[in-house]
Amino acid sequence: MTAIPEQPYSPSRPRVGRTRGLLSRVPVFRSPAFRGPVFRGRVTRDRGTGPLRDTLALTVLPLVAVLALPAAFAGGGTRRWFGGRAENQRAEAQAAKDAAAAAFYELDTAQRDLRISIETITAVDSSPAARRAVADFEALGRRIDEASHTYIDAVDAHDLDRHDLEASAASRARTELTAAKGELDRVKRELDRFTDGLGPLLGKAETQLARLAPAVERARQALLAASNALDTARAAKLRADDLAARLAALSPELTKLNQGAGQHGVPQTLERAERVTRQAEAIRAEADRLPEQAAETGRRLVSLRTRAQALTTRSEQVEPVLSELRRRFSAACWQDLQGVPDLATENVRQAESKLAEASTARDEQRWADATALLSTVRALLNTTDEAVSAAGDRLRQLNAVQKDPEQEIERTRFAIRDAQRLAMAGRHTPDPRHAHPLDSAVARLERAVAALEGRHPDYWHFLTETEAVRQSVARVVALIREDRGGSAG
Repeated sequence: MTAIPEQPYSPSRPRVGRTRGLLSRVPVFRSPAFRGPVFRGRVTRDRGTGPLRDTLALTVLPLVAVLALPAAFAGGGTRRWFGGRAENQRAEAQAAKDAAAAAFYELDTAQRDLRISIETITAVDSSPAARRAVADFEALGRRIDEASHTYIDAVDAHDLDRHDLEASAASRARTELTAAKGELDRVKRELDRFTDGLGPLLGKAETQLARLAPAVERARQALLAASNALDTARAAKLRADDLAARLAALSPELTKLNQGAGQHGVPQTLERAERVTRQAEAIRAEADRLPEQAAETGRRLVSLRTRAQALTTRSEQVEPVLSELRRRFSAACWQDLQGVPDLATENVRQAESKLAEASTARDEQRWADATALLSTVRALLNTTDEAVSAAGDRLRQLNAVQKDPEQEIERTRFAIRDAQRLAMAGRHTPDPRHAHPLDSAVARLERAVAALEGRHPDYWHFLTETEAVRQSVARVVALIREDRGGSAG
């Protein structure tokens, strides 16, 4: 529990002191046997009066002494003129009460501060450690309530300002208040230890809370920037309907951000703010690119349309190339190219159709659709280009090998010899893992060369075989370098 502590009381002033001004001028008795007055005050003699003033003084003073004697012995002797045991006990009890009040106030302040820390943790963290901290704080709160009730009961049970407070009552008050203070101090030490143990959890929670306000502000600014970018695009007569729809979908998220973490939780609000920031920034970036995207779409349309027209012209030249291949070389050299003219014609037709759809999408400002259609057109034209080029490249390769096959043979033999030298470098015998593939490559090349001796040699098979031999040799070279690189490391 928390309570506002009572104001510390100052020790009461002994009431016996109120008579001291009077008693200072009356006789003080040294013993029960009255032997004559001893005056504490000094009686001054008026030089101008003479014997008359002395006579009056001697007459009045005994009368004042007689009147003051009952007051001096009032109370049965329990209180003395200059304090006494009861007043000393009252002062000690009051000091104990003041000390207990200070301990109570210190504990109450520490509990309030700790409650703020616990609320900070629970607002951010829902882990088992955080839930355990909350449960421990509640248990500690019950201990604080018990100690506080003990203190309050002790204060209420004793009125230290009472006129007739006895020494025994003051002593009991001091004992109970001292015990209450000791219990308050013990609970305060427990609270301090608990507070020290909360350091990691509290640090994590404060870090997240410190991130909260900037994260929410970034989300708001990102949404504002996206909205401004869309306004700029619309001013350029670009509708950007899809971007506007995506921005509108973020409106409920902004409402939740404005409602705050108190309603939706700190972790959830942080995650929402970061997500809104990413999406809003993406919308803004796309809106900023819209003018350039529109211009780029137009350029790509023109470029791909020109390329499609050029491929139409080139595909018309495939048939004469195939005719020459059929006339001069065996069927194996050109049979796989028979479908190139039809493939080229069909691909160009599809490309032109997709270009028309892309143009419509651009006019309707469906930028995503236009981009996808243009990518399809590019793929169709690439395939057509490769097929058309393959026919012309085949004729050139076959013409070269027919005219001088030795050039291809020497090129392949050089690759084999270079690999063999590398395999023998620093060795007396080659590694079988290297030697066997190289021996197979030599035998394969010899078979390919022997196949050229027929009446109608398959030059295309010869070219594919020599290319395959060079690739196998290149794999052996890579293996040798990898082995030696590993050994060096």
